[in-house]
Amino acid sequence: MAALGSVEVAAGEGGGGEGSLFRPLSAEDGEQRPAEIESLCMNCFRNGVTRLLLTRIPFFKEIIVSSFACDSCSWSNTEIQSAGRIQEQGVRYTLAVTSRQDMNREVVKTDCATARIPELDFEIPAFTQKGVLTTIEGIINRAIAGLEQDQPVRRATDEEVANKIEEFIDKLKQLKEVHSPFTFILDDPSGNSFVENPRAPQKDDALVVTRYRRTAEQAAMLGLEGEELDEKPADSAEDLRNEVLQFNTNCPECNAPASTNMKLVQIPHFKEVIIMATNCDSCGHRTNEVKSGGAIEPQGTRITLRITDPSDMTRDILKSETCSVEIPELEFELGMGALGGKFTTLEGLLKDIRELVERNPFTLGDSSAPSKAKKLQEFLGKLQKIIEGKTSAHFIMDDPAGNSYLQNVYAPEDDPELRVERYERTFEQNEELGLNDMRTEGYEPEGAPGR
Repeated sequence: MAALGSVEVAAGEGGGGEGSLFRPLSAEDGEQRPAEIESLCMNCFRNGVTRLLLTRIPFFKEIIVSSFACDSCSWSNTEIQSAGRIQEQGVRYTLAVTSRQDMNREVVKTDCATARIPELDFEIPAFTQKGVLTTIEGIINRAIAGLEQDQPVRRATDEEVANKIEEFIDKLKQLKEVHSPFTFILDDPSGNSFVENPRAPQKDDALVVTRYRRTAEQAAMLGLEGEELDEKPADSAEDLRNEVLQFNTNCPECNAPASTNMKLVQIPHFKEVIIMATNCDSCGHRTNEVKSGGAIEPQGTRITLRITDPSDMTRDILKSETCSVEIPELEFELGMGALGGKFTTLEGLLKDIRELVERNPFTLGDSSAPSKAKKLQEFLGKLQKIIEGKTSAHFIMDDPAGNSYLQNVYAPEDDPELRVERYERTFEQNEELGLNDMRTEGYEPEGAPGR
């Protein structure tokens, strides 16, 4: 961890420019040369060579790719480590594996991620394996190899335990044939793991992505237990509305020191929101994020806009962190949590969606299949026509918290192309928002003195 920390500091000082240790991952970049270090082989205890490559993947930020090879015994090993920042929220991927094709899905599993298969009551705990870029089948193969490693010793010392482990290994091997469906769960409190969606940017019904707030135990496991937010009450709400607050932070791209500005803004015919903007002087990266300034609404909101004219692209839009976006004509769905909170125009949000698809290395780039790349290019072409106003489409925003907004250009009159629906949240939606366990009445113990 100490070595990794020094890499991050050096990368931050470089600012992502010519002096940065991290370079974008590209097949055309011939300047990338891995560093070679002579190191001890743990298999034959002779010297081998470890190669380290500091690189930047747009979807995963900075990573360290390491590869070890021993010429004496031909043993080799590869690992990846995240060299970027820990994400604001943890992530949990739940995949229903139903075919052999699902076993080929690419997976990025970090050191702190936990992999589980509930049907076998099987779990790979956090920090028991190094980070790896592999597939579902690769994770199972790695688990089988780990269990088989000490079987000869077990047979000599405790044959009963060895037989039970052998039976479990057989179950894992049968699992690879997918004779019956099973569930694969990847839970990463750091938020830096990933499971491929082969249908991207369309929704994958077999894959559920859930983002959550870390518990105190998970934060302590990641070394974040000492981080405390300096929350100082404002003198009055009016002072906050008229003042731009500024606090120090780090750039999410190059990790250099930067400043974040925050301000309360009143949106006409809606409510107050908090706009946060970060500008990095080192690498030029800019980002903005919007948080709701009010409470969760009693009902969820579903907003449907029929795009019929290029002028619709200028409508103001507020997308909260809990809002999902859908474009039925493109069979596209963007889950809640993706892109974070945004206060922009409809054109700006669609361009952010296009950039999100273009920057994903698993859908466009060296690691993508030709058929998949062609399908993605067709999707981007259709999306560009909608942005240019050449194609009509429906734009749907679904926010269970009710904190999203799309401008009504006819306000206060009704907009013929805009439909706003209120609905009762389901139990699952309340669970994701943390409302099922929240008590606002009757939480005081009996006999407590009144106020």
